[in-house]
Amino acid sequence: MVELAPTGAEVTVARIYTQVISVQAASAPAFVDITEQVEEALRRAGIRHGLVIVFCRHTTAGIKINENEPELLDDLARFLGRLAPAGAYYRHNDFQVRTHNMEAEECPNGHAHCQHFLVEASEAVPVLDGRLQLGRWQRVFFVELDRPRPREVIIQVFGA
Repeated sequence: MVELAPTGAEVTVARIYTQVISVQAASAPAFVDITEQVEEALRRAGIRHGLVIVFCRHTTAGIKINENEPELLDDLARFLGRLAPAGAYYRHNDFQVRTHNMEAEECPNGHAHCQHFLVEASEAVPVLDGRLQLGRWQRVFFVELDRPRPREVIIQVFGA
């Protein structure tokens, strides 16, 4: 619901705060808990009520919310590997067939692109009273699907 303030009334103006962080996993697949960095961005933003968007700028890494329990994370890595195994044939990896979006250092990573289709690029978390509204066990993860290297994650906070 949108309410319009009468003439002369005080109006709260929404703000946007953006922070870019660098994340590098030690292996792939890997789940890196970035919840503390997201909370720090929220503190810096000074926003009490709104929304945080966490967005990964890559097509072979993503952002997911889940529980930070080592056995579960291992299960999730194995699940992704079963759905899109690294050793399977992908036309994306067949450099005799593929002609688009090629770079000199191109590597065979079709499995990581297919896994990313499931992981996705972003998550949104509501903010109330200056706190992320994550559930008891929920954490924000950067998910590396391809190979370790520096990656960019954008944290954007909207609100008042």
